[in-house]
Amino acid sequence: MNTIFSDNLIVKVGLLVDASNFLDTDKLISILISNGIKRESITTIIYFDNNRKDNLKTGNSFSYSSLNWKGQIVEPMVNDFIAEKFDLLINYYEVEKAILIQITKDSQAEFKVGFASVDKRLNHFIIKTDANTPAVFTDELFKYLKLLNKI
Repeated sequence: MNTIFSDNLIVKVGLLVDASNFLDTDKLISILISNGIKRESITTIIYFDNNRKDNLKTGNSFSYSSLNWKGQIVEPMVNDFIAEKFDLLINYYEVEKAILIQITKDSQAEFKVGFASVDKRLNHFIIKTDANTPAVFTDELFKYLKLLNKI
């Protein structure tokens, strides 16, 4: 991963969430909005460990079935997310799973942030907390984004 990132302000935000460990994506989005990120500027995809139809009822959900037998992502929605040039990618997962790591690694986002429990080479900035404390995560994130003049 390239360790140099842009000086641009954060406008477009990608949010990659592992719903097997965190179920309150709406709360996380609300906190982002309350910190000045516009709702229409947030693109979210949600990973589920299983591909039950009730989990995948929204257009922004995916599972391991998004991989083909070669380990390539074949779900167009996921590939579109990877190709999007986000100003900020929030990797909201604390357990390493191959598909999540691949999305993070391949993402075209300019600035990536995630949890300290995940491979530190994947993100430009890491936050030491857990997924069940989204307010702590976002407080730390926005504190440092302000210091970096990103917002």
